[in-house]
Amino acid sequence: MIGKVDALDASRHPVDVARALLGAELRSGDVAVRIVEVEAYGGPEGGPWPDSAAHSYRGPTPRNGVMFGPAGRLYVYLSYGMHLCMNVTCGPDGDAAAVLLRAAEVVDGIDVVRSRRGPSASDARIASGPGNLGQAMGVSLADNGVDLFDPDSPIRLAESATDCALVAEGPRVGVSTAADRPWRFWLPGSAAVSVYRRSPRAPMRP
Repeated sequence: MIGKVDALDASRHPVDVARALLGAELRSGDVAVRIVEVEAYGGPEGGPWPDSAAHSYRGPTPRNGVMFGPAGRLYVYLSYGMHLCMNVTCGPDGDAAAVLLRAAEVVDGIDVVRSRRGPSASDARIASGPGNLGQAMGVSLADNGVDLFDPDSPIRLAESATDCALVAEGPRVGVSTAADRPWRFWLPGSAAVSVYRRSPRAPMRP
């Protein structure tokens, strides 16, 4: 189960936080989703979880600064100039780590989500993929850094009671470095889980 105390525990590995986030509810306005797929990311060389695939690997910048701040914050970034993706920060203040939210099931506000996503996606996969999930939630760059456990925040994270025995794991999607690190986690019974795609820039497997 994830709660504020667990998420802010500086001793927790980002992989443990990623697993704990599965099944958690994320709410923004009239829309609520159940998280079904995530990816863990660490930080720079010399930190507790070196990760060459992380935005934070080369140190803090104006873009990734939230990753180096307190745990339990929303890190929002723009991908390919058009997709807004959401992450939950974790680890101690000053050491970067975050969990990318990759896919979710809509549990409330499907009509609002449909107005944002359009008619082409099925209800089951309407929030599948990090960019689609960000659009479904109506997230913006102005939400970067919000405290997900503050009851007054525009986007809030609720508790999960998912059985970790039901969690599947595998390599992260689309990264060109640390491509085989099994830091992607998902609930295998969910139709919203995205399709695995290995980056063509990733080294060949031995």
